[in-house]
Amino acid sequence: MMQKKNRAFLKWAGGKYSLVEHIQARLPQANKLIEPFVGAGSVFLNTQYKRYLLNDINPDLINLYNFLKAQPDALINDARAFFCAERNQEAMYYALREEFNQTKDEYYRAILFLYLNRHGYNGLCRYSLQGRFNVPFGRYKKPYFPENEMFIFSEKSQKATFTCLPFEQVFTRARRGNVIYCDPPYAPISKTAAFTSYASKSFGQDSQERLAELAAITSKKRGIPVLISNHDLPLTRTLYKGADFSMLSVKRSISQNGAKRQPASEILAYFPPAKVLPKKRKRTRNTLQFTSVVPSSNQQP
Repeated sequence: MMQKKNRAFLKWAGGKYSLVEHIQARLPQANKLIEPFVGAGSVFLNTQYKRYLLNDINPDLINLYNFLKAQPDALINDARAFFCAERNQEAMYYALREEFNQTKDEYYRAILFLYLNRHGYNGLCRYSLQGRFNVPFGRYKKPYFPENEMFIFSEKSQKATFTCLPFEQVFTRARRGNVIYCDPPYAPISKTAAFTSYASKSFGQDSQERLAELAAITSKKRGIPVLISNHDLPLTRTLYKGADFSMLSVKRSISQNGAKRQPASEILAYFPPAKVLPKKRKRTRNTLQFTSVVPSSNQQP
């Protein structure tokens, strides 16, 4: 039975809180869970592995996680001051958003990233091509300060290493006995539905293809299981050919038009680990005959 579910402290498009039971059921036992696209971390928070390698291409996200892991009391205390009526005003929001885009102070940037996530429109995380955070003001009556969720994340993160690398490099860090769970930016249902701006670099079809290829190679040639979430589309079924499929239906929680939040079909593609036999040392027949007849030089007569 699953323990009480833990919510992520960030709002996140495509967050997996509502699907963690299904994902957990498909994840095999392992000594480490590797997530190349950790996002808000719902799978991390609701699984019980000994160790975690959690990666995301968004440096602001990983920066916040590292500070929360290292100094939770200070970060939470300092961030709390930004959740007040004075800072929940449009002019103040845009002034702080500009400070975020200008500052090089990583600690201050971590606090502002949390502030923008909770005060910005629909909890979106979006950047311009120049790398500037550009989500508009959210107009919430009283944004929630996720203090308890942050402490839970910080405590669990003592088992985790956070990295900010391309997903291809994260796969190279996997070893036998690990399992990889991938929650990439989803393949678009339609040409107008593409949303790949979690970081300033997009995740297009070529990236989808590389991920699928890496998953197949990692499971077949390295014996490391890989599980991938995505939309259930002809494209993804083709890309993940040879995987074991599980179908899900999920109601979208982040959409520009609330009336259009329709259930969408999702797929879990599981690439089981092939048995990789250890390389055996070759021994010739003559060698076997030699070692069975002649005693070792350090044997006693």
